[in-house]
Amino acid sequence: MSNYERVLYVSHEINPYLPENYLSFMGRQLPQEAQDFGKEIRLFMPRFGCVNERRHQLHEVIRLSGMNLIVDDADHPLIIKVASIQPTRMQVYFIDNEEYFKRKAVFYDEEENFFTDNDERSIFFCRGVFETVKKLGWMPEIIHCQGWFSALMAVYQKTFYADDPLFADAKVVLSIYDEEFDETLDTRLIEKLQYDGMDPKDLELIKEPTYNNFVKLAAKYCDGVVYASEYVSDEIKSYVATLGIPVLDAQPEENLMKTFDDFYTEVAASSVMAQ
Repeated sequence: MSNYERVLYVSHEINPYLPENYLSFMGRQLPQEAQDFGKEIRLFMPRFGCVNERRHQLHEVIRLSGMNLIVDDADHPLIIKVASIQPTRMQVYFIDNEEYFKRKAVFYDEEENFFTDNDERSIFFCRGVFETVKKLGWMPEIIHCQGWFSALMAVYQKTFYADDPLFADAKVVLSIYDEEFDETLDTRLIEKLQYDGMDPKDLELIKEPTYNNFVKLAAKYCDGVVYASEYVSDEIKSYVATLGIPVLDAQPEENLMKTFDDFYTEVAASSVMAQ
């Protein structure tokens, strides 16, 4: 018997807004099946500049937009847009900001250079999701983050938003995909997270902000982990094995929600809290 009803899905790729791959497929399919299962969902992604606003009929939600988020001690306006995936009538909320998301690319420029502010873009996206959900006055019981870009949701939920009644009791699940990058994030990432009151001792895992270390930090604060691809590094798997949290291996595309319903129920019932 499910003991949860509301699931917040956060993904940086959702089909049809970005080209289909396994992550963008899961970014759409899992929330869709959860909705069909009778669950109440909210679905978020970044409004990358390569998302065609006209074709997909995005429009700004004025009542949700208008606040500023501080990242690295600087103000950044938060713009919220929304669109519907037809024929499912599933709403998608988009986190937007001119500085971080106007460029017509996701993580790399035309010369295949990793954007130097990808860490700040991730911080802004995750904070933007939390702040928008607060404005909606909606209380998720499960927060499912798909991919590395939304992984900081777990860290923020257990620290910055730990005392917020909307989020304090939520359980966070992270799906890890085969999307490893060779570059490192900004070496000042710890310093930037300290602006949001995080203890540097809790962030030691990202002294060297590699992909593996970033994902390990997120896993440390999660209540469950999904290996969404067969190719997840042994380093990450070994670390997750020390955390004592529920783990789900990669799943076939058929009957996804039946498996995830059982997993969410296990996570929701679990008293394990990452420290």
